[in-house]
Amino acid sequence: MAELQRLDKWLWYARFFKSRTMAGKACQASKVRINGQIAAKAAATVKVDDVLTFPRGHHIRVVRILDLGQRRGPAPEAQALYEDLAPPETGPKEKPADGAPGHREAGAGRPTKRERRAVDRLLDR
Repeated sequence: MAELQRLDKWLWYARFFKSRTMAGKACQASKVRINGQIAAKAAATVKVDDVLTFPRGHHIRVVRILDLGQRRGPAPEAQALYEDLAPPETGPKEKPADGAPGHREAGAGRPTKRERRAVDRLLDR
């Protein structure tokens, strides 16, 4: 019989979640799929060659389990537990849209101190 491990433990060992509780909450919220089937419980079991699909940040992670961990070790040890089937996009960051905070068209908005003093000189204040 194949060796089995709890889903929340494996996700935590593989360092996809900072705590086992967070991994369990993702499972309880039905956000994790095992071989295309929704895993509604943290106690769902996984084995080698299972494919997991779950959201992390703005990306959907798809990973194949290569090994079942025995502990939450350093990152290189955790990365050896899985094969990333859909690596996250590493494209350039999007530019802020017009009107985004920190961006102002020239001449729009409140005048700067220098512009205000120029207006005061013009109006003899």
